[in-house]
Amino acid sequence: MTALDDRVVRADHADHAAVWSALGTVRDPELDEPLTDLGFVARCEVSAAGHAVIRLRLPTYFCAPNFAFLMVADAYDAVAGVPGLTGLDIRLDDHFASDVINRGVAARRGFVASFEGEAVDELDSLRYDFVRKAVLAGTDRVCRTLAGTGLDPASLTLGEVPPGPDVERLRARRRELGLPAEDGDPLLLDPATGAPVAPADAKRHLAFARLTRTSMEANSGVCRGMLRARYSLTSDEEGTG
Repeated sequence: MTALDDRVVRADHADHAAVWSALGTVRDPELDEPLTDLGFVARCEVSAAGHAVIRLRLPTYFCAPNFAFLMVADAYDAVAGVPGLTGLDIRLDDHFASDVINRGVAARRGFVASFEGEAVDELDSLRYDFVRKAVLAGTDRVCRTLAGTGLDPASLTLGEVPPGPDVERLRARRRELGLPAEDGDPLLLDPATGAPVAPADAKRHLAFARLTRTSMEANSGVCRGMLRARYSLTSDEEGTG
């Protein structure tokens, strides 16, 4: 038996579970949900020698190329960091800009260089805009759990909110933006500036947060439905890869 015999999984080589877990950390930038949950991973295979083959897909042929590029690039970065990985073949299928995106990501070129003559700036500002929306949506999710408790979101700190996954998710999104996210920091803050929301502005802020969360969840439902229709999937098949 040789060291690279694909019939035996070596302990020091990446395996499917590790690669799938890495893909689970990659989110659709607009929907703030993992690609693995959305069904955007069509194929994920890892040989015993640690070589990963991944195919990504989107709900429509004409999904925005900037969103698609972010998704593929983030997936590449996440999987490339898996210990024991010996090779990586990751591509987006069935998209009008697949070839450009796949070549650009494989060559580690940025969005502007990949879409030379068509793109004028990189995607950092777009990414931050989406994370700000995720902070707003996350704020509404947390505040919804407070209904009936008598607690006033406008006066609470993060540490005074009952613990749970929604609070931890909100903390994580705030940290991505460099916003205050410790126990003593206010629950309500402006995601663009990090400034606390004044009590007089709390009602308007919470209404905007609720609208943002509703919009994101509606878009998620539409995308899931379009993906099922496009690839003849059942809901049970969405996140299987």
